[in-house]
Amino acid sequence: MARLTVLGRGVLAVLLFGAVAVLLGPARPAAAHAAVVGTVPQQQAVLGFSPTEVTITFSEPVTLVPGRAQVLAPDGKRINNGDAGVRDATLRIPIRVADRPLGTYLVSYRVISADSHPVAGSYTFAVGAASATPPEPADETVRPDVRLAVPVTRYLGYAGLVLLIGPTLLLGLLWPRRLPRRGAVRLVRAGLLLVTAGTLAGFWAQAPYTSGAGLLEVSGAELRQVLASDFGLALAARLGIVALVAVLLPPVLAGRTAGRVRVGLLVALGLTGLATWPLAGHAAASPTPLASGIAGVVHLAAMSVWLGGLVTLVCFPLRAAHPRVLAVVLPVWSRWASIAVLWLVAGGLVQAVIEIGAPDALLGTGYGRLVLAKVALLALLLGAAGYARRLVRRHATAAPAPAPASAVTERRWLRRTVGLEVLVGLVVLGVSSVLVQTTPGRNAGIEAEIAASDTFAQTLSSPLYTLQFDIYPVQLGPNNTVHAYVYTPDGKPLPAVEWTLTAALPAQGVEPTDTPMLGIEPHHAVGAVSFPIPGDWELRFTVRTSEIDQATVRTVVRVR
Repeated sequence: MARLTVLGRGVLAVLLFGAVAVLLGPARPAAAHAAVVGTVPQQQAVLGFSPTEVTITFSEPVTLVPGRAQVLAPDGKRINNGDAGVRDATLRIPIRVADRPLGTYLVSYRVISADSHPVAGSYTFAVGAASATPPEPADETVRPDVRLAVPVTRYLGYAGLVLLIGPTLLLGLLWPRRLPRRGAVRLVRAGLLLVTAGTLAGFWAQAPYTSGAGLLEVSGAELRQVLASDFGLALAARLGIVALVAVLLPPVLAGRTAGRVRVGLLVALGLTGLATWPLAGHAAASPTPLASGIAGVVHLAAMSVWLGGLVTLVCFPLRAAHPRVLAVVLPVWSRWASIAVLWLVAGGLVQAVIEIGAPDALLGTGYGRLVLAKVALLALLLGAAGYARRLVRRHATAAPAPAPASAVTERRWLRRTVGLEVLVGLVVLGVSSVLVQTTPGRNAGIEAEIAASDTFAQTLSSPLYTLQFDIYPVQLGPNNTVHAYVYTPDGKPLPAVEWTLTAALPAQGVEPTDTPMLGIEPHHAVGAVSFPIPGDWELRFTVRTSEIDQATVRTVVRVR
């Protein structure tokens, strides 16, 4: 009855955790890998003048990889005019007028999304007319050696957590007095070394992962850039925490009285260190970062307790401890493992709900299919754990009596079952290492929405100025953002004093409605236009450049 009460409390706590995690924090639109939502000039646009700036807007804030944003003129020459810069989610590349301006231009970029993953791409636009042979984009893909190294570094860190947390818990709370501690202490030390090695290797691999270079083609400047990023700061904090834990652990590993202060510090450092994994991963760009971060910490802690405890049991107590000792140790561990599994499933479920998004992404994306593979492996793991639990109960019942041949056989089967759990758990760690490098399913929905949404861009001319504008998205409703830029006829930015946008739908009897636009730069304004019903909408831009100079340009936008 007491066992059912403990299990019932655990289930209730897990349910409360799931409810609170889902509700924590206001949801905000986000993508774990940034996607391009707009460009100026628009992709494949043909302009009547040479622009002096290229802007690319992403679905989330990004960081520019130094030297990896460029514009190539039709003759293949780089025409960047100063350094490119990023503000929030917008990349700006200032450019000069090309020596031979007519033809196709190539824009290429490489940025880092909020969760530390690189995003690279390119697109073209033309001035006058497209070139017969446009410039070729540079290879911006991640090198195969780097693509392999990044999940390997993650795996080392996860394996280190397993060997650090599980054995430490058993040594501190459940270790038999007469059983030697040396082997389990070595596991803990190996865990500390693996976490340290995985963190340092991850720090190194992040440099070529973001720059697109080879694994050994890393410069000091690239390492400094990684260190200055949120990813690098999280890894630096992790190394510091590992060092402090290594100093505080020896009394616990030796079985001496550690004191409440030391134990409290170890728990606080452990939770903080676990938080560095979500901070350096998908949780950093989650729509609910707090809930995703908490779920990640819970998932990692439960996995480390369960799998680390199994590794320790199969290596030492199950091999060397007396059956009567196991009769005391194994039932207690079995209850701990049940609670750890509950929290493991709860944390994983919250993470899956957040990162997968729509149900169709479960089968329609690589991330969703990896989650299904992980669930299948976890089901196999739980089946083995259930069988091991039944063997533990039989062993505990039979231990006071002399061990017959059947009891010896059951103990052998228990070791094999726990060993199977360990092997499957290691495969699960491998899947998790790949999963954290995969674009979440919810991002596929955002990218599909971006692809499905129309973007309208056009260049309009008057005797006073040339106006270039884009509307994203072009859809029914009020949330259609308009960016407008004015230039002189020879392509130089032209400061404007006042901007007005007028929208009308004469065919449906919708009268003209004026919308003021906000000038955020001397030659750049932003506003929003409402399309309440479908049709061919007439837009008029009225721009005043001085007290007496003003002109209006017109166009038609089809709204479905």
